[in-house]
Amino acid sequence: MKIVTFDHNKLILLSLKKKLSEIGYSTKIARTSKQAIQLIEETQPDLVTLDISSSDYSGIDVLKYLKESSSNAKVVIISEDTEDTDIIDLFDYGIDDFIKKPATLSEIVLRINRIVGLCPIPEELLLKGESQLVREKCIGVVIPCYNEESRLSELEFRRFVRTNIGYHLCFVNDGSSDGTLEELHSLSKGREDYISVLNCEQNGGKAEAVRLGMLHLSKNTDLKFDYIGFLDADLSTDLHDFDDLFRTITASNYKVVSGSRIERMGANITKQSARKIISLTINFVIQKILGMNFKDTQCGAKILEKDLIPLLFEKKFITRWLFDVEMFLRLKKKYGEETMHLICEQPLKRWVHMDGSKLSMRDSLNIAFQLTRIATHYR
Repeated sequence: MKIVTFDHNKLILLSLKKKLSEIGYSTKIARTSKQAIQLIEETQPDLVTLDISSSDYSGIDVLKYLKESSSNAKVVIISEDTEDTDIIDLFDYGIDDFIKKPATLSEIVLRINRIVGLCPIPEELLLKGESQLVREKCIGVVIPCYNEESRLSELEFRRFVRTNIGYHLCFVNDGSSDGTLEELHSLSKGREDYISVLNCEQNGGKAEAVRLGMLHLSKNTDLKFDYIGFLDADLSTDLHDFDDLFRTITASNYKVVSGSRIERMGANITKQSARKIISLTINFVIQKILGMNFKDTQCGAKILEKDLIPLLFEKKFITRWLFDVEMFLRLKKKYGEETMHLICEQPLKRWVHMDGSKLSMRDSLNIAFQLTRIATHYR
C-alpha cells in the first residue's frame, strides 16, 4: 500500500512517515503542491493525505488535481479547525475523511488504516503514538544555557519533543566552561530535526544568547517557523506552561504572549522571600519606564510571531539581563499606544525558583543602574 502525505510542516511529515512506515505503508512526503502532484503521478498511491489550511491554498490545488485526474487514491484531509460548512463541502467534493488538528498520531493512523485497510495495527505500535499530539503550526523555542550541566532535565526535553509534534528546541550554549556543550550534543543526537544546538564560544550573557538563538531560528528556511519563543533551561517555567502560551497566541490576535509569575489561587509560584521583595521593587520601576501596567516583564517564558524577530532582536541589547524591557520598548517605539493590545501577559500555572540561578543577589541590586541606562537609551 502506497501513501503520499502533503503538509507544509516538515516536523509533522517526518513523524507521520515514520509511524506509517513502521506499520507497513510505503510513504512519500511532500511540502509543496508541485512535489505532491509529481509524487502522485509517479507512485499512483492508494491514499493521499492533505493539509489545506495554508494561506496559499496549495492543498486545495492538490485536491482539485486528484479529482480532475484519473487517480483512484482515497483522500484524507488533516488540517486545522475548519468551519463545519467547509467540511461538509469537502465531503460533498469527494474526500474520504477529515481529521482536525491537533490530533494524536494514533488517531490519524487508525483512521487512515480504516480507509485503506492494510491490516490490524500491532498494539505496541499504536500505543507509541497514543500521546503524540500533531499540531498545525511549527514552533521554535530558544533555550539559553550557561554552565547548566548539572541542571539540564534531558528526560523532560526528550519527552516533550516526542509527544508534541511541531516543536523544535534550539539550545544556545553561551560559552559554558563545564560539560554543558557535551550534554547538549548528547541530547540532540539522533533528534536533530527536533533538537538543535547553537554554540557560542564566548559567554555573552543571557540577552545575547537569546538574541542569537531567535535570529538563528527566524532564518531557518527548512522548518519555516510560525512562532518563536524562549524558555529558561532550568524549567522553572515548565514546557507545558509554555505550550499554554502557544495555545493563547494561536487563538488570538496577540503578537506576543508573555508568561507571568503572578501569585494566584491554583498556581504553584514560589520565590525566595528576599528575591520577591526586590522583584516587586524592580517591577514598579519597569512599569514607570515602559508606561505600561506590566505585572512581570522578566519571566523567562515568551512566544512571539516570527515576523517580529528582526524588529526586536536584530540590534544588540545594551544590558545582559533586562533585554525583556528593551524588547517591549522597541515594540512600543514601533506601535506606540497600540502596543498593549499586541501583548498578552498570561499567568503561569507553575513557577519555582531553581537553585543555581545565574542571577545573583548582587546582580539584582545592580539592576537599578541598568534600568537607568535603558531609560536614557530609549528615551
